[in-house]
Amino acid sequence: MELKDKVALVTGGGQGIGRIIGDNLAKLGAHVIFGDINLENAEKSAEEILAKGGSASAILLNVADLDNVKEAFALIVKEFKSVDILINNAGITKDGLFVRMKEDDWDRVLNVNLKGSFICGQQAAKQMMKQRQGAIVNISSIVGIMGNVGQANYSASKAGLIGLTKTMARELAPRNITVNAIAPGFIDTEMTRVLDGKIRDKLIKQIPLSRLGLPDDIAHSVAFLVSDRSSYITGQVLNVNGGMLM
Repeated sequence: MELKDKVALVTGGGQGIGRIIGDNLAKLGAHVIFGDINLENAEKSAEEILAKGGSASAILLNVADLDNVKEAFALIVKEFKSVDILINNAGITKDGLFVRMKEDDWDRVLNVNLKGSFICGQQAAKQMMKQRQGAIVNISSIVGIMGNVGQANYSASKAGLIGLTKTMARELAPRNITVNAIAPGFIDTEMTRVLDGKIRDKLIKQIPLSRLGLPDDIAHSVAFLVSDRSSYITGQVLNVNGGMLM
């Protein structure tokens, strides 16, 4: 239970990888707060942990809304007295070819994926600086490093998140706060399961380990980066992609 008594906020925790990340942190003893724009989904994530004897709660969180984020962090600090771990996982996609991409689709993806991580990171850092300790993990993506056809907005947001991670790490290190990023490759989620079989097979052939990643692969990497085992690691990007990008 190496995260016992730690308070962890997982944004976008109402489903998918965020839910798995939170579940794993709870297994390690943390109290996990699932923040999501869909409160019902966040509550389901928390209920799953509570049913297994873990500690969790849910909060309405629109990461792109500064006032909502400030209110959420104020409530968390009031109730739990600290914010020890922040996982900036919330993200959306609005795919389309670069030359046809609508400005609104560009803005919406950047607002959630990049601005949202900036806003949440800033609020968490203010509390962590008072505590003189904390760990932040930003969930980037392999496409933020290599790019991807039809994802100019998503790739730009995830690349920007890497730059944000490194600057946060430099500024917050004097207060004993680590900031790292994880860049997942292609993960076996609902999004990839709907792919045509031939497309899926072609994708897997590009991965040296010959399989898509599992949500648990990301969750275990997150757990390492927020634990004392990585206390001398900051400003890094951990690529979890089966060797697809080296």
